[in-house]
Amino acid sequence: MSLTEQAIERIRQLIKDGTLHPGARLPPEQDLAAELGLSRNLLREAVRSLVTTRVLEVRRGDGTFVTSLKPELLLEGVGLAVEMMRGDDLLEITEVRRLFEPVATGVAALRITADQLAEVARHLDAMIAAHDDVETLNHHDDAFHRTVFEATGNRSLCALLAGIASQTLRARVWRGLVEGNAADRTIAEHAAIYRALADGDAPLAHAAALMHVNTTETWLRENLGPSLSGPDLEPLRRSS
Repeated sequence: MSLTEQAIERIRQLIKDGTLHPGARLPPEQDLAAELGLSRNLLREAVRSLVTTRVLEVRRGDGTFVTSLKPELLLEGVGLAVEMMRGDDLLEITEVRRLFEPVATGVAALRITADQLAEVARHLDAMIAAHDDVETLNHHDDAFHRTVFEATGNRSLCALLAGIASQTLRARVWRGLVEGNAADRTIAEHAAIYRALADGDAPLAHAAALMHVNTTETWLRENLGPSLSGPDLEPLRRSS
């Protein structure tokens, strides 16, 4: 480990062992550096890194604090990482989505409230009305699924899935579907998910979501080049 990584780990340890709890203010820089046996410059580097990962936050004029450490905050970086992925890596992320999203949708079918179901319906109606407006389709597609994820009541799962299904990738897929006159089919898949949620049918919601993720995966395979057809991906293809 580099000196900076060691400094980061020491601050993390203070948080993990409860010395610094969520919302706690860090001791003055000079005191904390002395306590950890670090130079002040090294401590500053460690703090900057932990601010970037949402573990710490700097409140101008007030000091540096531990954040709430809530899942939606700490998992924010997942979406940023997905935005940088290309080729085979995107297919791996789609496989992760295949594993988690149908299960989450099935759970949501058992837990969704009337207000959340109405919100899902509102976004579905907006998608139907938009039809070939990629920007609008993308916005309401993202909001549709976020509402479904939130209905699970599991903040960690919600944050993870929201990051995996990046809006940039959604927009790219929607553009391809609209140009290929396949948007109607994808909107119909959303309608099938909604009907299963409305019926409280967990197995059907799971199946509908799995079919929907498969549409995205199929589009990626067809549009990200022949390098994606290697033997390691054959099991995934056969399950499509």
